[in-house]
Amino acid sequence: MAETETISTTSTTLPATKISKEEENELEKKQGGISLRIWPLSQKTRDAVVNRLIESLSTESILSKRYEIFPSKEASSVAKSIEEEAYGVASAAVVGDDDGIEILKAYSKEISKLVLDSVKTRPLASPNPIAADAKADSTEDVKEEEEAHVDSVKVEA
Repeated sequence: MAETETISTTSTTLPATKISKEEENELEKKQGGISLRIWPLSQKTRDAVVNRLIESLSTESILSKRYEIFPSKEASSVAKSIEEEAYGVASAAVVGDDDGIEILKAYSKEISKLVLDSVKTRPLASPNPIAADAKADSTEDVKEEEEAHVDSVKVEA
């Protein structure tokens, strides 16, 4: 007859403890693993994003070919609000143990959407002053020519 052996096991769950980033990194080094998390972004990275947005909005770019260039102060405030809103949207999308790639995609997509919304909804400034002056001058010239023509017709009659 075969003997059967019964083994009883007891499992205990340790309470979850919150550890600092330094402790987490140290633990991973001991375990031989490397962890690379790209979210949340550092303030330095967020500032770089804002600076790039300011540059894109206030200088000659693909956007300025179709839409107007923003003045520096306006570009700065618009860029900051775009980045803050996109960061908030992406942070709300944080899911569990994600390494941040999907969150970063959501952040980038939101920034693109907000930039387009900003340039599309921005009221166009008055036309180029030089072009407006030239148009006014040409309109006056046409009126003067018409008046001269009418005067010359009256003289002939």
